[in-house]
Amino acid sequence: MVREYGRKRIGVLGLSFKADTDDLRESPMVSLIEQLIGKGYEVKIYDTNVTLPRLMGANKEFIEREVPHIAKLMCLSVKELLEKTDVVVVGNRGKEYESIFREHRNGHRIIDLSGIGEAKDLNLDEVKYEGICW
Repeated sequence: MVREYGRKRIGVLGLSFKADTDDLRESPMVSLIEQLIGKGYEVKIYDTNVTLPRLMGANKEFIEREVPHIAKLMCLSVKELLEKTDVVVVGNRGKEYESIFREHRNGHRIIDLSGIGEAKDLNLDEVKYEGICW
């Protein structure tokens, strides 16, 4: 789906396998990020619960092995991620991520893998939005 848009600047909201956790092990988003980077995409990441200095043990070892350059990819806010990307993939239902439907730039494409777009108070008419896998 990402390739269909013909854009190279990709944002990932929600790196962990589910909202409200920093557990990255076995997260499909980690695999997606590595595939996108391998195909020449510019990737930026934001996850409310993932701060690199706080990662410990097996979780830290996993991310350093799978995405050793992750620090360069991380954004400090949803807004920063939106400023640096054209396509956004939503990987989990972090409450803060709903702001993409209010703060997006005209022309952003949103691929929702989590079902966050089904929230009743979000206006999807103004967004180029696709929801899958939920």
